[in-house]
Amino acid sequence: MELSKLLESWPALRQLREGDPLGLGKAVQSPRSQSLVPRIHEADHVVPSICPYCAVGCGQLIYVKDGAVSHIEGDPASPISRGRLCPKGQASKSYAHSPLREYRVKYRRPYGKEWEELSLEDAMEMIADRIIETRAETWEGETEDGNPANRTMAIGNLGGATLDNEENYLIKKLMTGLGIVQVENQARI
Repeated sequence: MELSKLLESWPALRQLREGDPLGLGKAVQSPRSQSLVPRIHEADHVVPSICPYCAVGCGQLIYVKDGAVSHIEGDPASPISRGRLCPKGQASKSYAHSPLREYRVKYRRPYGKEWEELSLEDAMEMIADRIIETRAETWEGETEDGNPANRTMAIGNLGGATLDNEENYLIKKLMTGLGIVQVENQARI
């Protein structure tokens, strides 16, 4: 490299020559830094959403390219998180696209050693049958004092923190309608 080209490549000399003494402008940009684009540059569109991991409800911007999530970042317009996400929220792309994600219902029979796959319909029927059977066997119409109880203490429900308020409201209504009084949520535990 000849001396004049070497001198032109020095940022300090470019700063003086181009009138950028603080080094905040074009003088300090290299050809590589001028060609850089944000990783979200190629996204087709952006979908505002809420992080599914806990009950805080941080705002997310989900960038979509070719119909798939390409990147997730915090939403600066969110009054809750103001553009910030915890490590779980930042990595929530893997929630939908992880190679470890299960796409089929897995079931291990009592005392079984192996998991077997069930169809979603069979699994839902199995759950409904067990709830109906347990409720019928353990129903308490009244307390020992003769007061009305209309409950079962043999079934409990533990909700997940990924559920939103509306889902939790509907689950609570369902549990109350079934006489299930032991209802809790992971967010409080």
